[in-house]
Amino acid sequence: MTPTMYGIKNCDTVAKARKWLEAKGQAYDFHDYKAVGIDRPHLEAWVAEHGWEVILNRAGTTFRKLDEADRQNLDADNAIGLMLAQPSMIKRPVLDLGDRRLVGFKPDLYGAVFG
Repeated sequence: MTPTMYGIKNCDTVAKARKWLEAKGQAYDFHDYKAVGIDRPHLEAWVAEHGWEVILNRAGTTFRKLDEADRQNLDADNAIGLMLAQPSMIKRPVLDLGDRRLVGFKPDLYGAVFG
């Protein structure tokens, strides 16, 4: 299976991850969830695997610009709703390896998978 990278084309972290994979000659598909969107089943699976606290990017400007009421009392359902409405709130990249997903870009984790 060819891995699929989910992210946003103009994100610096996504660019680093893409450059790393390309330097290793690793083929991958790219899904720009800001341009194409993302569906609830993907987000639900990622949240089930990693927890909404990992998948929701609370450090980004999109989240920080939310009303205080939207940032309070978050749970998995609320977090998924926010990410569906504004995909830029999804931590990036998410690299789908088929049997598991890597969230964010850490060269040592990618190296453990791809050598």
